[in-house]
Amino acid sequence: MALSGLCVLAYVVVVYGDRLATRSYLDEASLQAGSALRLTVSALSGHLSRYEPLPALIADHDDIKELVSDPDNAALVEAANLYLKEINALLESSDIYVMTMDGSTVAASNFESETSFIGENFSYRPYFQDAAKGGQSRFYALGTTSLKRGYYFASPVHVGEAIRGVIVFKVDIDTIETFWRGGEYKILVSDPEGIIFMTGSPEWLYSSLLPLSPDRLERTQASRRYAEAALKPLPLKHGELGSHDLMTIADGGSAREYLVLSQYMPQADWTVSVLMDTGSVRSQARTMLIAVVLFFCLAGLALAIVLQRRTRAAERLRMQIEARNELERRVEERTADLALVNRQIELEIAERRLTEQELRKTQGDLIQAGKLAGLGQMSAALSHEFNQPLTAAKTYADSAAMLIDRGRVEEARDNVQRISRLVDRMAAISRHLRNFARKPNEKLGPVPIETVVGDTLEIVAARLKSADARLDIDLGPQPLWVQAGSVRLQQVLVNIITNAADAVEGLEDRRIELVGRAQDGKVILTIRDHGPGVPAAISERIFDPFFSTKGVGRGLGLGLSISYNIIKDFGGGLSVSNKVEGGAEFRIELDGALPAQEAAE
Repeated sequence: MALSGLCVLAYVVVVYGDRLATRSYLDEASLQAGSALRLTVSALSGHLSRYEPLPALIADHDDIKELVSDPDNAALVEAANLYLKEINALLESSDIYVMTMDGSTVAASNFESETSFIGENFSYRPYFQDAAKGGQSRFYALGTTSLKRGYYFASPVHVGEAIRGVIVFKVDIDTIETFWRGGEYKILVSDPEGIIFMTGSPEWLYSSLLPLSPDRLERTQASRRYAEAALKPLPLKHGELGSHDLMTIADGGSAREYLVLSQYMPQADWTVSVLMDTGSVRSQARTMLIAVVLFFCLAGLALAIVLQRRTRAAERLRMQIEARNELERRVEERTADLALVNRQIELEIAERRLTEQELRKTQGDLIQAGKLAGLGQMSAALSHEFNQPLTAAKTYADSAAMLIDRGRVEEARDNVQRISRLVDRMAAISRHLRNFARKPNEKLGPVPIETVVGDTLEIVAARLKSADARLDIDLGPQPLWVQAGSVRLQQVLVNIITNAADAVEGLEDRRIELVGRAQDGKVILTIRDHGPGVPAAISERIFDPFFSTKGVGRGLGLGLSISYNIIKDFGGGLSVSNKVEGGAEFRIELDGALPAQEAAE
């Protein structure tokens, strides 16, 4: 009866264990595929974001504006062609071309090619239609002339207040696929209609994951997204196991089952999918089941031995000796396995340390890029800050010469002193900008808040002046010292105050308030503006890299992300909230520190 009970139990394990084991291994495989999916989406987003601001910058070029104003001028066409060809080669893009408002192409970087776009009309493309209405548009398609796939960025060409043309920037996406071929996972990208237009498996290209209904075909053909390419349904069947989506694809006469993970990219309107072959997963599940069945068989054998121990004492002793030898062998094997695992752990620790060093280097590079981007955005205002003293110095110098000619030496000396003070001010501004732009190589230590705020004010004064904003500073009655790095803390304040100036520019209340207080061994700095505040929809993403609510060309979306990581490196925290009476408030919390002299004692 006991043996029959074990057999029934083994049958239950075989029937239900396969499903449970497979689901368990699928959970582990899903985590690995999820990491691959996130890396793929990040790589695609990064590749496209490099080119997004470029069409608007090129559209602002004088040659392009003159061309769309007089498209029949041969000299202007030739100059524009050469300019676009040079920019295209420099940026390693696919093609750049200019269209008039009727959709006709008048200049292109490929004007010397047999498949030149000049003379072609692309008014049916959605990217032209959106840009012609004044928007910055994006679109991906198979070129009707070049028959090459690409991602299109389009921007209107403004001449005065009117839109006179559209400039298009095409990015080649074929090179991305080369990194997907031959890997552990199959990666594919599909459009809203379910058509695959990027994949590491060429045989799946232009296949549809969804039924090719007349509505889908009509929408695809209206924009001529895939030119004359033949669209075909992908022979697949959907399934699921627990919370996992499975897909069986008939490929080359044989059907293969894949675990599918997908992520939608809203800006590009793509769906990225990672497919992992489940063959190895099911094989592992079967192996585990075989081991379990063997375990029950061994248990049955042990039970049989116990039942016969009175009549087979000698046999039981022999079996015990064999069992002990088997146990010792397994202990030796397990010891060897543990030694191998220890070596693997040591290697992983070394790799993680190397990765941490690379991350810190990358963070430093991003910090430097953020500072240079901020200086670039403030360049016009800083130029005004330098031009005013230079103009005044020129006036004082001319006046001094006239006063000397008239013998009024004391008045001339006063003018020379004024010129000296103006030069000192320009030198101070230049020194602060040079220190701000230099890569920081500083260790953490006691930093006086008052000094950092003063240096910051020298840098942001021009931006505050251009925005007609007023910065009110209240650091309390006692000097505040924090444990930080002076240059990096200064960059955080520059980023936040500059963003506050952007928020209040053009509003009735343009006050910005910077308040510092010591509290329970911490120093709390708050920067508050009276602008529109931070929308709830983006408050959770405001510190993400490359996330920005500003327009094209007005930032990389790195400022707040860099600021967040700088404060985190200091052992502090950076957060943002909206005030009830209006405006946003950034809160910086840092560890307090003793002044440098007291710390040295």
